[in-house]
Amino acid sequence: MVEELKIEEIIRRVMKEISSKNETGEEGAYGIFQDMNDAVDAAYIAQKELIGFNLETRGKFIEAMRQAARQNVELLSKMAHEETDMGRYEDKILKNRLAIEKTPGIEDLGSEVFTGDDGLTLIELSPYGVIGSISPVTNPSETIICNAIGMIAAGNAVAFSPHPSAKKTSLKTIEILNKGIIEAGGPKNLIVAVENPSIEQAEAMMKHKKINMLVATGGPGVVKSVLSSGKKAIGAGAGNPPAVVDETADIEKAARDIIAGCSFDNNLPCVAEKEVIVVDSVADYLIFNMKKNGAYELKEKDLIEQLEKLVVNEKGYPVKEFVGKNADYILSKMGIKCDDSIRAIIVEVPKSHPFVVGELMMPVLPIVRVNDVEEAIKLAVEVEHGFKHTAIMHSKNIDRLSKFAKEIQTTIFVKNGPSFAGIGVGGEGYATFTIAGPTGEGLTSAKSFARRRRCTLVGGFSIK
Repeated sequence: MVEELKIEEIIRRVMKEISSKNETGEEGAYGIFQDMNDAVDAAYIAQKELIGFNLETRGKFIEAMRQAARQNVELLSKMAHEETDMGRYEDKILKNRLAIEKTPGIEDLGSEVFTGDDGLTLIELSPYGVIGSISPVTNPSETIICNAIGMIAAGNAVAFSPHPSAKKTSLKTIEILNKGIIEAGGPKNLIVAVENPSIEQAEAMMKHKKINMLVATGGPGVVKSVLSSGKKAIGAGAGNPPAVVDETADIEKAARDIIAGCSFDNNLPCVAEKEVIVVDSVADYLIFNMKKNGAYELKEKDLIEQLEKLVVNEKGYPVKEFVGKNADYILSKMGIKCDDSIRAIIVEVPKSHPFVVGELMMPVLPIVRVNDVEEAIKLAVEVEHGFKHTAIMHSKNIDRLSKFAKEIQTTIFVKNGPSFAGIGVGGEGYATFTIAGPTGEGLTSAKSFARRRRCTLVGGFSIK
């Protein structure tokens, strides 16, 4: 019996060694380990190597990461679509390209200086060391590309804990980025993860002494976990973005923008329009134009109730089977046939409806009529729940736009455009897939992952 146990232990050890080796035959060569503690230890060594390179060389590593990801956009988009069974392949291509091209690199690390009679003080942005990052199922490759570029640009290494339902896509993304870094002459294991992500492995990452910062992109639960870790933490949590439309808006454009935004990757992005609040005098014309732009309206009360029972469970949460699914697929489960040109399902409901107060993450868009813009703004603030994530307004009245922006206090506020303009798609500015409303960093970038350090030279080098 003892001999049998010994043999079993030897087999397990050998199988662990085999499974942890990739085509190079080397343990963790492209950042994938069996145990999170080993992964973080390797990232710690890699980070020490990284800061031995000058900033120009670090920039070359970032460009190598971008280039490696560019060459695999279609692969990663296809993997994510097939593995998670969510969203739209063509939209995932756009999201991946956005993360590759519009995530800031080393250029984001600006310095500050103060000079005067007492000398010179310099404020520099320096790395934390090893960052632990939790990535979501909704944007697996995009979040890893975006965070890895920003974190490494700031001089850090990163240990990812991907969502288990997107682990193949996530690990492939990490492998691709690491290969790019290594081929450019950079350290191996700047980006690490474990082969089988789990809650236990995520907890090991959060508690590891060599993890100096935590970044969570996901729901309230995961954000709460990192915020209670006792470490410096950035939390990018859930949202429920309202889109307000008043009577001064360009209604035809508003309808087109809202459907484009809410149906982008089947409503998986947390910035996407989750409910529309429209002034009654223009509501009918807005709905008419939504239907011209790929929306299917359910008007009968019994059909709306059927849809609610289908996609919302008894606790008021979205049914996972329908998260990120195409609108025509959802309708087919109700016995309604339509072609795949239908991008969203629209329903007119009261303000207390589960579709309005909860985030569905599927192309089901509730519409609420109100008497005037004052009522619209008040309701929008209420249903956003203080997440401070994203809000959208269509109006030509500057005073109203300003009032809504001040009252809702969201990280992203999009005026007269689709929601995704707020992350750089058809709107100015850089992109990110980690939007930190709960902890206040906003649209994160390399400087979000760096410490502010102050260096003072007393009595010298002031030439004013």
